[in-house]
Amino acid sequence: MPADSKSKVTILKLRRQKKKKEKTVMVTAYDYPQAIIADGAGVDCILVGDSLGMTTLGHKTTIPVTMDDMIRSCEAVSRGAKNAFLIGDMPYMSYQISNEEAVHNAGRFVRAGMDCVKVEGAMIDRIKAISDAGIMVMSHLGLTPHTRAKLGGYRVQGKTAKQAEIILKQAKDLQEAGCTFLLLEGMPRESAKMIADNLEIPVYGIGAGDLVDGQLVIFHDLMGLFWEFKSKFVKRYCEAGQIMQNALKDYTREVKEGLFPAEENFYAIKEEELEQLLSQGNWKHDRVIYETDQGFPTNHSATPNTVRYKDKSENINNSQE
Repeated sequence: MPADSKSKVTILKLRRQKKKKEKTVMVTAYDYPQAIIADGAGVDCILVGDSLGMTTLGHKTTIPVTMDDMIRSCEAVSRGAKNAFLIGDMPYMSYQISNEEAVHNAGRFVRAGMDCVKVEGAMIDRIKAISDAGIMVMSHLGLTPHTRAKLGGYRVQGKTAKQAEIILKQAKDLQEAGCTFLLLEGMPRESAKMIADNLEIPVYGIGAGDLVDGQLVIFHDLMGLFWEFKSKFVKRYCEAGQIMQNALKDYTREVKEGLFPAEENFYAIKEEELEQLLSQGNWKHDRVIYETDQGFPTNHSATPNTVRYKDKSENINNSQE
């Protein structure tokens, strides 16, 4: 499951991939287990997206996500991913107010283990300020969820020549300001290709066709863990949510039927220790119940911490809850 000992993905590798026309693979992750899984699969980049508001926190949009939400998630992902290039998504109103606040918050992402931050929209001044502070930035154009209301909802962008030309100009201005990468969301493949071909920096897509430099997919969409809706560009590679629910149904049934825990899940006690325990005055009333039921009664107060084990190496602290 954990990643092998391949070298850490850096900006130099990602630039080489664009030059060689080798596709870059990016996926989101929001916690330690997901980071281990993604990193072990060999993805190039992991985006700790503010989409965690919807996939993990149960919000309807990304707007309620806070800096503290993001930093906590970034710290967990950075502990699990050893090789992937890590990108932290700056949440709503964490960069819009001023250059100073944008730089300060971008710095918090770096301290949390991120290699780069992501900023939505054509925020030229903010991108330049963050870049001048020595922090790599991914810009995000096209369908930008933070400003979805201004766009008229979650609507595909770049569908007209005028729209595509505006986005291309924005992209060039962002590149000039110091943008390291560009993410295009919700665009026709032809418009996205035109933008990717006209920029020196790597251009990735989420719902932007197959002609850009790499792809981003939301972990929960890919794995079948998000049920609110399924975008047209999403491909489910498994139904992990259904697999997990079936496992929990089996667990529930086995507990109800007395099948779990079974003998292989019990901790042992030597017979002489049990005899001594049951012979003590405080336990005499349990002796008859124990000998009748062939097991500890449910109303006694003994815990595994009060008993000894057959094997000295067997320790309650090695158990998993």
